[in-house]
Amino acid sequence: MVNIKEVAERAGVSPSTVSRALSGRVAVSPETKEKVMRAVRELNYQPNALAKGLKEGRSRTIGLIIPNVRNLVFPAAIKGITDVAKKYGYTVILCNTDEDIETEKAYVDNLRKRLVDGLIFSTATAASTHILELKEQGFPVVLMIRHLEDKVDAVIVDNFRGGYEATKFLIERGYRRIAFVNGTLELDLYRQRFAGYQAALAEAGIAYNEDLVVHGTRDWEDGYRAILTILERGQRPDAVFAASDPKALGVIKALKAKGLRVPDDIAVMGYDNLDMSELMDPPLTTMAQPFYEVGQRAAERLIKLINSKRKNKPVVERLPAQLLVRSSVDYGLAGQVIATGK
Repeated sequence: MVNIKEVAERAGVSPSTVSRALSGRVAVSPETKEKVMRAVRELNYQPNALAKGLKEGRSRTIGLIIPNVRNLVFPAAIKGITDVAKKYGYTVILCNTDEDIETEKAYVDNLRKRLVDGLIFSTATAASTHILELKEQGFPVVLMIRHLEDKVDAVIVDNFRGGYEATKFLIERGYRRIAFVNGTLELDLYRQRFAGYQAALAEAGIAYNEDLVVHGTRDWEDGYRAILTILERGQRPDAVFAASDPKALGVIKALKAKGLRVPDDIAVMGYDNLDMSELMDPPLTTMAQPFYEVGQRAAERLIKLINSKRKNKPVVERLPAQLLVRSSVDYGLAGQVIATGK
């Protein structure tokens, strides 16, 4: 590998002059800079980013820690992060934890040894004390999709409003026995969607029925089992609100297996607007989450924290979900997007 001394010899200048010419922060004559750049091209010199980072205290890298790389909510958010990082000259290192907190802590230690400038987490739970410790140490940290109350900077979706608007939409279409297939209540985002569901029912004067609710589902197979559980309880909903699109897929598959039609017998609504939701049979009415924008805002916030010279009060930004109407709910405006949360 070519080093800076070899470039200096080829250009006929000192190594410190090469360093100044490449940094762009110290003026050198145009003639000298051209000699250095010609030597760099001829020798295909690649500056040592790690050495530069050690000298400047910056590596221009960001660590991104997610809980499940197979979860389809993440590709758009990752694209948003990498687009912003590229714009500002940062590289993103992606780490997948599989929801294992010890794996996550090991990644954090490793990334800090590699001098990353900041971290974006989408893994926050009540057990994430290590994230709070990073914040207390003044290390730049931003959460996305999940958050830790108002203790750490975060970019999330307004899940209470999203759950409320989804349920309200179903009620306005004439549905009254609305089942709810939810994720784990250990995550605030599912607690908020559930609270929104309950609030819309209460506002409409519809009594809450716990037999129409199943918590703790993770994927489409759990969604499949959840609606069967509700039916086995002797309940017959006229609509199902699933707290994610994969859960809604499982619900639709189970209803079809029971010989029930969607939406003629039971309407189904999701929450995400993943790419697959439009390809379902029937296409899924859902609350569209702005994942790309979440990733963008999280990266922009992190870079702002990296460049800040003072400790700032945490900011939690809540972006609205949008109601996207398709054919899984009996409604005459299929294909329309309706803005909510304003």
